[in-house]
Amino acid sequence: MMAKGRLRPGFITVFRREFDRFSRRPFLLFLTTILPLLLMGVLAAVFSAGLATRLPIAVLDLDNTDLSRTIIRTVDATPDTAVVRNVSDLTEGRQLILSGAVHGLLMLPRNLERDVLSGRRPEVVFFYNTQTMTTGNLTLRGVSAAVPAVAAGIRLSLRTSQGQPVDAAQEALAPIPVQVNPLFNPTLNYAHFLLAALLPSVLQVIIVTTMAYAVGLDVETTHRLRILRRLGGGLWPAMAGKILPYTLLFLVVLGIADWVLFGFLGMPLRGDRYMLLLSGILFVLADQFIGVLLALLLRPMASAISIGTLLMAPAFGFMGIGFPRIGMNTFAYYWGQIIPGTWYLMARIDQTIRGTPPYLSWKPIAVLLFMVLLLGSLTALRLEVIRARRERHRQQALATSEAAG
Repeated sequence: MMAKGRLRPGFITVFRREFDRFSRRPFLLFLTTILPLLLMGVLAAVFSAGLATRLPIAVLDLDNTDLSRTIIRTVDATPDTAVVRNVSDLTEGRQLILSGAVHGLLMLPRNLERDVLSGRRPEVVFFYNTQTMTTGNLTLRGVSAAVPAVAAGIRLSLRTSQGQPVDAAQEALAPIPVQVNPLFNPTLNYAHFLLAALLPSVLQVIIVTTMAYAVGLDVETTHRLRILRRLGGGLWPAMAGKILPYTLLFLVVLGIADWVLFGFLGMPLRGDRYMLLLSGILFVLADQFIGVLLALLLRPMASAISIGTLLMAPAFGFMGIGFPRIGMNTFAYYWGQIIPGTWYLMARIDQTIRGTPPYLSWKPIAVLLFMVLLLGSLTALRLEVIRARRERHRQQALATSEAAG
């Protein structure tokens, strides 16, 4: 009973000490709350439009006929593209793409109208930069929708002018119609898709590095660790009192980010909000334990922060948002498997955009729970090793003093 009585005040002492430390170390408060909120505000402002529209492209019109001008007007009328420049040759168009002034170049070949009216199949060429995947694919989508629409209209007119019924002409042009039904994010809204993934990714880096820094302040030297243990009445309650304030702060930051996403940017919340909350808590705890372990294992503190940044900064590329994980090589796939953010994003997308039923969404939450238990156990094991090592040193010191006496 007395042991429990000592643990509780010790835990509260360290808990309060951590909050007091924010006033004494403004950088820690900045790193914990102001920086993630600032970064999230910038990202929200960048992606607030939700959908990239009217992306600039250039046109090289070598035909200069009514048909080529119709194609240009149709491409310009699509929501994805805007024709902003007419170029005289391919070299000029290439320079515009490389400079970033335009995102694509549409080339209409000579004799385009003549070949189309005579039943031939001329090629309209579109150049775009595949390194900029999002803008390149969007401009390609606009051009790919506009040019076939114009060509289909001309072929339909040619068939009907020859006396073929309209219905028969339409069936001949498209004998097997395809019905396309995009799921989950049909408008390609980047606030619902990319921004919702970027915010946890940014927070993940900050959680790991902050915990490595905060814990490293008290465990970098034996003297500091001894003070922490004395304040907490033991390493376990001291570490719990040290971690919990940051858990609460990070959950508040994550809650503010979700409030902006769901309240201001209109992100759908089609699933179970309690499962979303549970996955968020487990996500924060898993990342915290990674930072704590790095601080306990690595010296000096700067090494723990550097390794934490190295582990988490590129994590977004392995989470399967920009590139499907099933198409990654073995290293990238399993690297994504061990990152808590990968499973949190899976649970997050299930409960927001997809509206997946709870009984189908327990796998990522179960994996996050396993990570928390595993990382927590490793942290406890490391604390026991530190405690046993300190006890052994104390006994050796007592034995040495007794022998000297």
